[in-house]
Amino acid sequence: MVTIGRGMRGCQGSPPDLKQRTAFPVSLTSRGHWAKIPVGLVALVTEKIEKGSGGLFYKGLILSIFSLGVVAFFYFDLTQYLDLEKLQENKEALRHYTERHYATTVLIYIGIYCAQTALSVPGATILTLTGGFLFGTLLATLYVNVAATMGATLVFLAVRYLFRGTVERKSGERLQAIQRGISENAFSYLLTLRLIPAFPFFFVNMVSGLTRIRVGTYVVATSIGIVPAGLVYTNTGKQLGNIDSVGDIASTGVLVAFFLLGVLALTPVLYKKLRKLKDGPPAVDDT
Repeated sequence: MVTIGRGMRGCQGSPPDLKQRTAFPVSLTSRGHWAKIPVGLVALVTEKIEKGSGGLFYKGLILSIFSLGVVAFFYFDLTQYLDLEKLQENKEALRHYTERHYATTVLIYIGIYCAQTALSVPGATILTLTGGFLFGTLLATLYVNVAATMGATLVFLAVRYLFRGTVERKSGERLQAIQRGISENAFSYLLTLRLIPAFPFFFVNMVSGLTRIRVGTYVVATSIGIVPAGLVYTNTGKQLGNIDSVGDIASTGVLVAFFLLGVLALTPVLYKKLRKLKDGPPAVDDT
């Protein structure tokens, strides 16, 4: 009995140890723990991308996925389905399918648009016109915005993960000053590039990945910057049967308007530079 009592008393300290050993499984059952998992995964992935770490295997895998996607697009000649004449021939069939399967059509549309943007292959204009015809101006602009922003962000992250570290190491100090200048006014610069059609969308995606623009800044500036063009093209898509050529959509007046919006987005940057010139260099304390 004494031995048992001692054994029982000796076990009095075991519950805290047992609790400590089982803390991880128990916390898995809590709702708060599961809520933190997506945030943790995003933070981990972002850290890996920013550092460019992960090994040659993962970098090779990502590069292979993008490369195979581009090769498949041209090998199967998918450009034949992204043609204005083909779209006009099949517009009624597309309309009827959308009326019967609206949610499915939206998901397919966003998926195709996102893939097209991520692979940086031709077809964005036709897809935007299609969205305007099927969903109307406002909803199509929303779907285009979501899809194009997602696809652009995938390119941005892939380029950053694959190439930014190498470019910075080889460029050395020459790139540092440029990186600092871009980081200080990242939102305005990127918004201008998005608004002015002279800068190809895929080119801006790739170059941005080599800079130190924050992911959040990139996503917001991209999402806002593509709204004007999205509204113009989706609204034109509503009159799909009256379009003779894709080139007729972007008239001189529209292009000038986009250019002026781009200049307007640079106003904060110009203001900062003018203020610096007015204030002059900072005073040096001789003491």
